[in-house]
Amino acid sequence: QVQLVESGGGLVQAGGSLRLSCAASGRTFSSYVMGWFRQAPEKEREIVAGISWSGEMTYYADSIKGRFTISRDNAKNTVFLQMNSLKPEDTAVYYCAAANRWTISSFDYWGQGTQVTVSS
Repeated sequence: QVQLVESGGGLVQAGGSLRLSCAASGRTFSSYVMGWFRQAPEKEREIVAGISWSGEMTYYADSIKGRFTISRDNAKNTVFLQMNSLKPEDTAVYYCAAANRWTISSFDYWGQGTQVTVSS
């Protein structure tokens, strides 16, 4: 089992940047595929990005391609989401998630989330 704690959210103006972090503890971090999801008010949760065990494979939702970058540091048990050129529609609670297999939809463990608010 793994425990996930997100950080780095906040309020930023449109066009700005934020870097989210997700610190993992518990079972070996490198044995998990990691993902970032988001949920805006009155909308369903959606995948933002995913990264494989060693970072050799990544997935990005079309809505954030070219603006967000997912990365991981297995030595520090941390996955990151660098968000650039933020838009008001990126406002949401962002969640970190872990899975035991490659997936973009079915994750096993979840963090509590961090709020990202982008003002226009």
